[in-house]
Amino acid sequence: MIKVYGAPGWGSAISELMLTLADIPYRFVDVSGFDSEGPQRDLLQKINPLCQVPTLTLENGEVMTETAAIALMVLDRRPDLAPPIGRSERQQFQRLLIWLVANIYPTFTYADYPERWAPDAPAELKKNCIEYRKSLYLWLNDRLSAEPYAFGEQLTLLDCYLCVMRTWGPGHDWFQDNTPNISAIADAVCQRAELRQVLKNNGIL
Repeated sequence: MIKVYGAPGWGSAISELMLTLADIPYRFVDVSGFDSEGPQRDLLQKINPLCQVPTLTLENGEVMTETAAIALMVLDRRPDLAPPIGRSERQQFQRLLIWLVANIYPTFTYADYPERWAPDAPAELKKNCIEYRKSLYLWLNDRLSAEPYAFGEQLTLLDCYLCVMRTWGPGHDWFQDNTPNISAIADAVCQRAELRQVLKNNGIL
């Protein structure tokens, strides 16, 4: 069985949603506090020296990290969780999946720990990152249909990202006021009965 090393509410929640949606069994290992010195960090570091969540150990013992890579692994088993091959929506799904991880994720890396990157001006770095992140979400919002999901009637793995990321900064109210499509998609995902327990465990519901 797959093991998911993560922390409630963190990026590991996206992997949990994807695995649950795909009906792939896994066991969650809570390593909350991994970003500070202590036993949880020591445990995670033995598996993944970069000490990041999510970190997965697969059925064959291989270690996998990075949510986009995990999404591709899930799609190998459940190709129906992306738009069909040959459709224009398929290319858009691929593009936005990688775009989201490559562009929005770094704003968390820098804004969550600004003192690591700009010890002389951490508050300024955090503010700039958050403002830039908002501009990225505005761009993304205009490319999503929200009918009711990102690509229409079909729920895809991209929707799992949006549901979790809405709980991070700049927060629910900002998304509702400024990116109604993202907010509506997240609401639709939250209505999925098969995801309810995972959403609760991660403080999303």
